[in-house]
Amino acid sequence: MPVFRPIGHEDRISIVDHLDELRSRLIVCVVGFVIAFAFTYWQNAEILNIVNQPLVDAQKAGQLNPQNAVDQSARFEKELSQAIKELTPATAATGRALKDIAAEPGVSAEAKAQAAAAAARLAGATEALARASRAAPTDFSRKPLTLGVAEPFVATFTVAAYAALLLTLPLILWQAYAFVLPAFDREERRVVIPLMALVPLLFAAGVLFGYFVALPRAVEFLQNFNSAQFDIQIQARDYYRFVVIFLGLMGLIFQIPVGVLVLTRTGVVDARMLWKRQGYVILGIAVLAAVATPTPDPVTMLVTMVPLVLLYELSIGLAYLFKPKGGTIKTRWENIWDEDEDDEQELLAREAVADEARGAGTGTGTVS
Repeated sequence: MPVFRPIGHEDRISIVDHLDELRSRLIVCVVGFVIAFAFTYWQNAEILNIVNQPLVDAQKAGQLNPQNAVDQSARFEKELSQAIKELTPATAATGRALKDIAAEPGVSAEAKAQAAAAAARLAGATEALARASRAAPTDFSRKPLTLGVAEPFVATFTVAAYAALLLTLPLILWQAYAFVLPAFDREERRVVIPLMALVPLLFAAGVLFGYFVALPRAVEFLQNFNSAQFDIQIQARDYYRFVVIFLGLMGLIFQIPVGVLVLTRTGVVDARMLWKRQGYVILGIAVLAAVATPTPDPVTMLVTMVPLVLLYELSIGLAYLFKPKGGTIKTRWENIWDEDEDDEQELLAREAVADEARGAGTGTGTVS
């Protein structure tokens, strides 16, 4: 069975052939995932650095919390390391100056002996400072903590697996599309194929936007929230789970145009309704952006708000472009409202007929 191209819509195959095709496509997906996992596990250090970067950026020296014990320790280590580096050449210069003083002809023997002894002690101190300077840490950023014996391996394995899944996602989606595509005729493919292209592109755009824009600000805010009351320690398992869920949600949020296109094709909404309601939607997006980015500056709010507004405008364009044939149609909600109005008019008509009947009966009784 072909696994890199879909079967034609007119082809007739048995259920066994369908199952065989499904098995073949699943094997292709598994093989692709294994190859991608081998690469991501090989490059696990680089991938972990990428995932940890938002956490590192939130813990830079200029952003350390003076009320947090871990941040105070990191600041002390950094300042101590810098002091040792600056003190080493100073002691070396002082030792050389003492040797020069001891070599002067007008200095007494006792002073020369004292200067020579001090120079020797300074030489030893300089050597010790040089060793300490070479041993001083250069990376003062905090990294996620691991509490179990196997947690470093499990965390590395998990992050590599998620990265491999992200790399394999286009292949998996293509195999899924190719498996279900024969069920659609030519008119249906006009809508399905753009959906196939939009889903991975929008998901990737959401993940990139989340990683470069939203995630660093979220990590910085959550870490500094009420930090004076807590000794903040970041566990690797919880941090990586948070990153995966956060980026996954951002990828799903960017699927708004796809969801709107599906609703349009099923008659739930249309482009005209979306255009009329865009003022309320933009207001809701502004509120959502303000809640999602609790920083006081308006720039952060606008950076979060603009992509969502553009996605909504794209949704309106797609709803107009892929509207059902036959021009403007009533949506299901409009049909429901029309049915309610018809029922109300029918009820009023029945009440009017009943009133006329009662009036006619009353009039007949009066005449008799």
